[in-house]
Amino acid sequence: MFLRNIKIDIPGPGEALVGRDTPMPVAERHTVLGTPLRGPWPEGLAVAVLGMGCFWGAERLFWTVDGVHSTAVGYAGGSTPNPTYEEVCTGLTGHAEVVQIVFDPHRVPYERLLRIFWEHHDPTQGMRQGNDIGTQYRSAIYAVGQPALRTAQASRAAFAPTVRAAGFGEITTEIAEAGPFYHAEDHHQQYLSDAKHPDGYCSVGPNGLTCPIGVTARKL
Repeated sequence: MFLRNIKIDIPGPGEALVGRDTPMPVAERHTVLGTPLRGPWPEGLAVAVLGMGCFWGAERLFWTVDGVHSTAVGYAGGSTPNPTYEEVCTGLTGHAEVVQIVFDPHRVPYERLLRIFWEHHDPTQGMRQGNDIGTQYRSAIYAVGQPALRTAQASRAAFAPTVRAAGFGEITTEIAEAGPFYHAEDHHQQYLSDAKHPDGYCSVGPNGLTCPIGVTARKL
């Protein structure tokens, strides 16, 4: 988003920025859905954390899905607590830009969210997504719990042959059990909503590939 020296590897021990104890202040309610941006969440809802490059378009993609209760953009997968956007862009926090998706698994199974994820970005680009370069733009799935982790790993295995056959190369998506999710600054939340920047920059779009339906039989 601005000129900088681009770091394209995760900071090692002692390299990460210190961060802060105070969470980023955000609005109480989702600009589009009207639901809370922070938990605790109603009983029966589940959480997914997905990184597809720039988080603005990724969030807009998921808040339109029937069965999604709330979305928020933020940072995950790194080691700096409560980072700022500028800190994440240095590559010295280790975080990816992600979307936290709170959903009703009876209305939209986790597998459906993963299919949307796989079909709407290029998961083979390493520390970039298109013209956006840096560790924060990596493809990532941070699974909340072991069942979700196994489902995510199975979805990658199911999609990999399609990706290779299309000439995209090997999938580089990071898949790991979720750690802390840190909210991004309030002006990033629902950035592409009609109330904020409906014609703003968006790097997310169909990649022309189809992830197999029912990537795994497991349901959350």
